[in-house]
Amino acid sequence: MRLIPIITACLVAALLYAIVIERERLMAFVQSSSPAMSNPDAPAPENDADVTIVATPKATTKPHDGAVAVMARRSVARETDSAVILRGETQALRQVDVLAESSGKVNSPPLRKGAFVDEGDLLCQLDPGTSVISLAEANSRLAEARARIPETKARVPEAEARVEEAKAQLEEAQINANAASKLSQGGFASDTRVANTQAAVRSAEAGVRGAEAGLTAARAGMEGVDAAIQSAEAAVARAQTEIDNLKIHAPFSGLLETDSAELGALLQGGGGGGGAALCATIIQLDPVKLVGFVPEMSVSRVEVGAGARARLIEGGSVEGRVTFLSRSADAVTRTFRVEITVPNPDLAVRAGQTAEIAIAAEGALAHLLPQSALTLDDSGVLGVRTIAADGTALFVPINVLRDTSDGIFVTGLPDTADVIILGQEYVTDGIPVAPSFEEVIQ
Repeated sequence: MRLIPIITACLVAALLYAIVIERERLMAFVQSSSPAMSNPDAPAPENDADVTIVATPKATTKPHDGAVAVMARRSVARETDSAVILRGETQALRQVDVLAESSGKVNSPPLRKGAFVDEGDLLCQLDPGTSVISLAEANSRLAEARARIPETKARVPEAEARVEEAKAQLEEAQINANAASKLSQGGFASDTRVANTQAAVRSAEAGVRGAEAGLTAARAGMEGVDAAIQSAEAAVARAQTEIDNLKIHAPFSGLLETDSAELGALLQGGGGGGGAALCATIIQLDPVKLVGFVPEMSVSRVEVGAGARARLIEGGSVEGRVTFLSRSADAVTRTFRVEITVPNPDLAVRAGQTAEIAIAAEGALAHLLPQSALTLDDSGVLGVRTIAADGTALFVPINVLRDTSDGIFVTGLPDTADVIILGQEYVTDGIPVAPSFEEVIQ
């Protein structure tokens, strides 16, 4: 059996009980048993270096009978930096997989990963194959279509003239028919003449319709030439685009994260049924992004444009400004994405490094207290026990501002407050206390 830990725990519990609960009796016992304390007239020790001066804790008010002994601290609020602390990681400002848009074999030497490229630098060049021939053929068809324009345009005026001629013939036939009809009514023309003039009118009407049809055909021919020209121009544009896509350039300045495609490799363009082949992956690290997630309780204290500092996990620190704060929370973690842009001219910061981020926020008056001083009331509200002016315990709700290695910064207390830091769990509101104050330099 492990008796030693059990005995040690019992002794520690008894010692704490004697110090906290039976403090006055313990001090009286020590004074009565110490010769120096029991005899105030005893001479002082000769060696001053061996003497440690300890300030005797004093209570602010005279304790009531039956008061509970507690340890307290007189805390004074001070201006503190209420920075929002979170953990995050570095990310490249931009990262792009540069894909081939045309199919062909690579006929340019590869660039190795880690190389720096400027915007517009050649990454991969493909063999042209029949692309040049296709462009020449498309240009020939375009020239042929444009050559048909004069001939087609000339047909339109000719067709319009025929329409006018047919209309004139129709008008003449109608006049002859009217004259024959009136002469026939007076007995001066035969029925045969009237029939001939009416036939001439119908023939003239047919001529007008035929001329109008010819005009429509001439105009349709012109529209067909325009369509042929547009089709030929589209074929030229496609052929030229195919040739332009044979050279794959860097979309922005950055570092190659992968080797570019090897000489002789066959790249499949994205226009086919399969996926496009990768030429290279390029990332931009100047500037670099710091990405973190702010909890709901702190998101209102973060603003776009606020300064921020980050300490990298392997050492070193960087500074930047908040450039993005999400307006919608993550559905799972209920946190908000925040991005900080940091200058990185020497590319010392890499993508994917863990960082502790501190985002500047408006300062506030806060008390620095040990975490052990915090307690909960019957409703589950977080707060601390303080000593009221009448010497009784009083619960005060607080808000946690920031947690540090030295303690926790809280708000909600008056500028000066006597906070119970030991024994607060043994008292409730209105219970008299006999405090012993801890000397603290703030």
